[in-house]
Amino acid sequence: MLHALYLLGIAAFAASGVLAAHRADMDPFGGLVLAFAAAISGGTLRDLVLDRHPLYWTHDWLLLVLIASVAASTMLYLRRRSLPRRTLMVVDALGLAVVTVIGARAAIDAHVTPVAVLILAVVTGVAGEVIRDVLCGEFPPLLLREEVYATAALAGAAAYLGLHRSGTPDTVAIAVSAALVFALRMAAIFGDLHLPRLRRTAG
Repeated sequence: MLHALYLLGIAAFAASGVLAAHRADMDPFGGLVLAFAAAISGGTLRDLVLDRHPLYWTHDWLLLVLIASVAASTMLYLRRRSLPRRTLMVVDALGLAVVTVIGARAAIDAHVTPVAVLILAVVTGVAGEVIRDVLCGEFPPLLLREEVYATAALAGAAAYLGLHRSGTPDTVAIAVSAALVFALRMAAIFGDLHLPRLRRTAG
């Protein structure tokens, strides 16, 4: 189950990269670059911090083929049809939910402290989005706006850590934690759930 979810999360992030490139009016090469950047940046940064070598994607040809295939398929689809405005955010939320939990699991397996587990899980989940938005010229990136994004990842990571430590079966812990992240993002996207701004709005 974990590997299947992992591939699903990577595919979702790859598609979100292409959708962002499409919205930024990039060419197909730009779409491919953003697909790979969104899909592997978080895991790469996590593995560099954990000093895990070789990097996970350098010896996983299936993963690279998956990213390229999803990118190409998404680009072909976008040439024929337009997508609703919120599609990028929904696809991205799916990737965030899955990849955050994968990051938490990898950090736990590396026997780091609980705080480090939370940090690395969030980094795994959000790094690809930050790089994607920066390459698209979106400032500030979604992460640094009042959107519930990194906080959703943090909540999911904390849920997974707590369930893991309580002895909950891993399949259940993964499902519950990923669902929590996704639900929080859906509430942010469709229910106007957001964090307060640092500066009070004049009125």
